[in-house]
Amino acid sequence: MERSDHATEGDPLKRGEDGTETVTGAASASGPKKRSCKGLGFSRLTHWRTAVFFLSLFLCLIIVFAFSFIMPCPVRAQYLVTWKKTFSESVTYEFLAFEHSNDDKVKDVLFIIKNTNGTLNQTCTEAGLPSPCVFVVAVDGTDGDTLWERPLHPEFQWAHCDQGKKTSRTWHCLMSHSGNLTAINKNTGHVIWQQPQPTVLVGSLPVLSVPDLDQDQVDDVVLVASNSTLTQLILLSGKTGAQMGSTVVLDSVQTANHLIHVTVKGFYYILLQNDTDVYGLELLGIAAKAGLKTDKVMEAKANSAVTLLPIYQSNAVSLVRTKEADDSSDLLVVSGNEVALINGKTLRLKWKFSCSSVIGKPSLGHFNKDGVLDVVVEDDVGNQTKRIIILDGKSGGVLWEVRLLAIANSPGPASIYTTKSISVFIVWGLMPSESNSTKPLSISQRSYLLHPHHSEVLLEITNVTDHILSFKATLMEHGRHAAYLLLTGPESEDTNGTVVLTKQKLKQNISKDDVRHLGTSTETNEEIVEAFQRLRFSD
Repeated sequence: MERSDHATEGDPLKRGEDGTETVTGAASASGPKKRSCKGLGFSRLTHWRTAVFFLSLFLCLIIVFAFSFIMPCPVRAQYLVTWKKTFSESVTYEFLAFEHSNDDKVKDVLFIIKNTNGTLNQTCTEAGLPSPCVFVVAVDGTDGDTLWERPLHPEFQWAHCDQGKKTSRTWHCLMSHSGNLTAINKNTGHVIWQQPQPTVLVGSLPVLSVPDLDQDQVDDVVLVASNSTLTQLILLSGKTGAQMGSTVVLDSVQTANHLIHVTVKGFYYILLQNDTDVYGLELLGIAAKAGLKTDKVMEAKANSAVTLLPIYQSNAVSLVRTKEADDSSDLLVVSGNEVALINGKTLRLKWKFSCSSVIGKPSLGHFNKDGVLDVVVEDDVGNQTKRIIILDGKSGGVLWEVRLLAIANSPGPASIYTTKSISVFIVWGLMPSESNSTKPLSISQRSYLLHPHHSEVLLEITNVTDHILSFKATLMEHGRHAAYLLLTGPESEDTNGTVVLTKQKLKQNISKDDVRHLGTSTETNEEIVEAFQRLRFSD
């Protein structure tokens, strides 16, 4: 046994009698050395670093927990799957707009009714208006509660909302009623401005929102009016509603529809469509002709004539922008027996498709995954039958078609985009197998869902017997539920009746009994319903 004070290899340092440490074994050959302080300094530095690390971690945890209580995560709006608003002894109009009237991130609904009383205990008499009067109503998209309503002098002509574009620079919603133009704040219902409608022709069309021409930081508007011999263009201040400059008159030009368009070089054009042609007018040229001289470009064009640029010649019926929020998107020109697609960059024809008799306005969606919007057209083929066709947006070729019984007062097709780079399409009519020869076709109409990956079946979602004034399908909230809204009411504006606004979640209450087979599909009804239920909708 070694003595406890004997130096070993495991204990090479041994304190001597004079208090110094000595080195044993082989290390002693170099003689006695004093102990270095370097190791002690490093040890103290390590302890300080450890202390600072744990202190920082402790402070971070305190901050995280504090903010988790002070600033909690936002609560997502809890929406009702379906809701319904009913107005008795009322009249409604073909107008539905989706706007964010409150801050819950769910789209709200704007529509118009004519009644003696509003839904918030307002009366026409209290507002100093004749009774019945017109109420502009904003309804919460989550539960159907009224957010605000604004009584206006009857009669109602048209309404136009900016649909969420550049909300800090626009007039939100503009109403034409009883010879007045009234700009309304879509968030509060307050009147921004009201002006007597300029003395123009009776056939005035909804205004166009155009870039700020008078440099007051608010986008301006163009009012278009036309009869069989001429068209008038009037520029209005978006801030006050007052007319800017003089009226621009186009002789021998009739206008039935119009759009604002931006070319690839950034030039703004007003597109005018009549019974035979589509023309373009440069916005700055119109402003210069009206006498606006706000910059050198307009001053240079002040004496230039307003010339019509031919875009497309056909028996045009309607003019549709392929992307509603994009002023430079492609354009659809619809005539009685053909549909043509115009390139938005070059304003030249891309393709056209011949039909028997086009019904209403086409709709757009993604049937295939090429990233190009495809076109849904309804074609009247006679014998109370319509052919619903989906045309390839690139070539104009037929991708899909079906024949349904044509029901009077049937809404046009619609679509909603999904996360799978396709759209779900909604079409109206009645399948021949669902018809009942003992009942008139006009008393019942149904809507169907079409999944592009399961194109041999349709999924029935709605059965309506009331008169439909307006139908819209949309994504109510970014990345969340898709829904459709149905506005029904009396057929005539002179007849009071029951007006109903209904919101329904798109995928709610579908079952295997709602599957309608078009061909020889090998999939079961359960598989079809599951495919629809798996869909996730997108902007």
